[in-house]
Amino acid sequence: QLQASGGGLVQAGGFLRLSCTASGRTFNNYRVGWFRQAPGKEREFVSAIVWGGGSTRYADSVKGRFTISKNTALNTVYLQMNALKPEDTAVYFCAVTQTIWSSLDDRSRYTSWGQGTELTVSS
Repeated sequence: QLQASGGGLVQAGGFLRLSCTASGRTFNNYRVGWFRQAPGKEREFVSAIVWGGGSTRYADSVKGRFTISKNTALNTVYLQMNALKPEDTAVYFCAVTQTIWSSLDDRSRYTSWGQGTELTVSS
């Protein structure tokens, strides 16, 4: 089971770190992704990390502002979000997949999802 946490209310330009932990499982052999869903919009890819090798991918909209990382000992994936914008407001979900690199941005490839944590960025 995946648990996303760390959401909250921040001002534009601020920062926040989200966490994704797994209970009853490890991330070994998986890729872990972050997606977000704003009100009235489809769920979109934000970032992903290959647990084993640490390779990362980002959506263009967050590149240079967000950083995905992992803590192997804690079995946790983080999403550090800096220079936040009002358009980053959404519910953020973490999920796992074993899909190929080129499909990491495809939400249909993810097999297990956390419950989501809400981020609101005020202007």
